[in-house]
Amino acid sequence: MAKRSNAPKLRGTATTQHGESTSAAHWMADFLAALADTSNVAAAARKAQIDVSTAYHRRRQDDEFNRKWQIALCEGYDNLEMELLYRLRTGELKPATGAKRSSRSFDNATAFRLLAAHRESAARERARRDHVSAEEIRASIDRKVEELRRRVMDAKAQREAAALAGAILPKPQGAA
Repeated sequence: MAKRSNAPKLRGTATTQHGESTSAAHWMADFLAALADTSNVAAAARKAQIDVSTAYHRRRQDDEFNRKWQIALCEGYDNLEMELLYRLRTGELKPATGAKRSSRSFDNATAFRLLAAHRESAARERARRDHVSAEEIRASIDRKVEELRRRVMDAKAQREAAALAGAILPKPQGAA
């Protein structure tokens, strides 16, 4: 079995004024940007062209990188929350059937689970960043998640009521 290297793929060997290689600075910047975009460590590592264990090792060893990692994750969850709100407000595209090309869909249930799973870490980072207590942030997140759930349930009830109304309504008189 081939041994996997945990070292980042080097792009050069120059060093910064802090003594780290420019390639390390480059992969860390790429990683953090991708983490903020995706909230996904594995995807961010692929984008930065490093092994996931390299990122976790750096996070354990470097407090500043760990701080930036938490900020990037918090930004990613904020982005996910905004995307979810947008889809709930405007509706979502469903895959087409038949010969038509499928359009991209969004799994709201998975988004809710992801937000709930990372609620604590996002609340801690927001509190640290904004100097607000974790309890206040947690309560704010809970209110937002509850509002999102309510909107999803209301939309579902409206769709079901419309479908039921269409099935129950009698045909107009004079229709063949």
